Amino acid sequence: MLRFDHLTLRRGTKVLFEDADLTIHPGWRVGLTGANGTGKSSLFALLQGELGADQGECSLPSDWVIAHVAQEVEASDRSALDYVMDGDEELRRLQAAVAEAEAAQDGSRLGELHARLDAIDAWTAESRAGRLLHGLGFKPGQEVAPMASFSGGWRMRLNLAKALMCRSDLLLLDEPTNHLDLEAVLWLEQWLGGYPGTLLLISHDRDFLDRVVTHVAHIERGGMTLYTGNYSTFEQARAEALAQQQSQHERQQREIAHMERFVERFRAKATKARQAQSRLKALERMTRVAPAHADSPFRFSFRAPHRLPDPLLKLDDVNAGYGEPAVLQGVELSLHPGERLGLLGPNGAGKSTLIRLMAGTLMPLAGDREPAPDLKVGYFAQHQLEQLDSQASPLLHLQRLDEKAREQELRDFLGGFGFHGDQALDPVGPFSGGEKARLVLGLLVYQRPNLLLLDEPTNHLDMDMRHALEQALQGFEGALVLVSHDRHMLRSVCDELLLVADGQAVEFDGDLEDYRAWLAAREKAAEAARDATREVGEQSAASRKARRRDEAEQRRRQKPLRDKVARLEKAHARLEEERASLEADLADPGLYEADGKARLQELLGRQAQVNRELEDVEAQWMEACEALEQAD
Repeated sequence: MLRFDHLTLRRGTKVLFEDADLTIHPGWRVGLTGANGTGKSSLFALLQGELGADQGECSLPSDWVIAHVAQEVEASDRSALDYVMDGDEELRRLQAAVAEAEAAQDGSRLGELHARLDAIDAWTAESRAGRLLHGLGFKPGQEVAPMASFSGGWRMRLNLAKALMCRSDLLLLDEPTNHLDLEAVLWLEQWLGGYPGTLLLISHDRDFLDRVVTHVAHIERGGMTLYTGNYSTFEQARAEALAQQQSQHERQQREIAHMERFVERFRAKATKARQAQSRLKALERMTRVAPAHADSPFRFSFRAPHRLPDPLLKLDDVNAGYGEPAVLQGVELSLHPGERLGLLGPNGAGKSTLIRLMAGTLMPLAGDREPAPDLKVGYFAQHQLEQLDSQASPLLHLQRLDEKAREQELRDFLGGFGFHGDQALDPVGPFSGGEKARLVLGLLVYQRPNLLLLDEPTNHLDMDMRHALEQALQGFEGALVLVSHDRHMLRSVCDELLLVADGQAVEFDGDLEDYRAWLAAREKAAEAARDATREVGEQSAASRKARRRDEAEQRRRQKPLRDKVARLEKAHARLEEERASLEADLADPGLYEADGKARLQELLGRQAQVNRELEDVEAQWMEACEALEQAD
């Protein structure tokens, strides 16, 4: 089991948490929650041996294998499949050992290695890696593509697949859904549900936590508390605890006020002085109950757009894509103020293409895009985080949008997005992904759009910021189109769902659970089609496979005989060479003199022995050749 015993962890002078006592049993799936900066990732670093405990101990079994998702990946020519298979480190060690044993012709060692390979089911490793890639959204054929051909987001998926490939005892996942679409998130939920080891998961996705974890470890105000149940159960338990704490605080404050009034009133009276002193000492000894605090550090709302034309945007029989064939065909869509539209669809089906078409950054291949004259688009996409001016501060970014605004007004606005004090003046280059995402959202909000297009806006955002964004979007007066793998966000802010699949964008008649069922049915149909194609291929190639199988079996049976023939031929050649050498020596006249008699006898004896060995080898060679002919 994993144990924290009076564990204290600091970063610099800041105490992240202290005196934490926690026991996590094998097989538990624990969600690690808490605001950004409370120490979740630092705890992962501690478990991986990258940090040491400042006080207390962190212990786990010495033979546990720990898997985690690397943050970087090499841009090499190795295939995606090979890279993912590297996650099973024991498999790779065994494969290297087999190669060494074969080179050394160590049969005993080979037997031991093959027994271990059987024990770890090594023969299915390649298919297991392929299934991981498929589940995380890679298309058939991409498993052989070189690592260098994938973008950063897809390389992170490869890192995730590599971590899942490891036959680990402890799996550490830090925001694993950030680079996934909804389809891959649903697959990952199912995979983690069958994971046999112990899982520690950092995530700000409520639905994902609800479906995956069995316990929640919450870090708050320097403490760590373990709750049994999923995230919804934790939220309810925490809310009840906060309410109880607040009630105790208020009751204690009333008691303190009463005692203080008594002391002030009677401490000067001789008859009451002893009672007043007693109450004063009681006040000093009292353990104060802190007020409950669960307020979000973020507060903002969308100001009313300057204009709200109706409709805001129309797409009339539009084809869209990046050349022929089009990704989307015949799209019909009209967006009106107040509409809340969530886009669903498999990876690569065209959701981001449709968003870019609405934003005007992608022109139609055919059909008409008809924006209203007063359309003002607020478009959020992940690439915009990297387009921020790394040398400029949040305040300067905002001042560039509104040069006439007073600085204090802009700083107050930025405070609603968590940029307080000097951070509003710091350059954004060193900011985290979450801080950059908050700034981009703030810049969008400030510009008063009447059409919001949000493509995965929750990546890198913590729970508090996601909740603040949900609240703000619910009050937004314009139209909203949202792509997100965060189902809680989709349910909270979207009234309609649009399914983007098979080149079409049509209204989806159902909810997110119906979409899960739709994906499952689609995958089942695709698997059936693949099986049918495979069966046809197998039938057409049946005779070739049978012939190859027979030929392989024949080669297997003949191999010992062929090896024997080759060995006898080598022995025969060696003996013939020795006999020729003896004959050359016996041709020396000096051997037949009186002093060469002993040498002569020695050579004649060896010649007779070589002739006998040659006869024996030739006989064996003939028998082996006849046996080989009969085996054909």
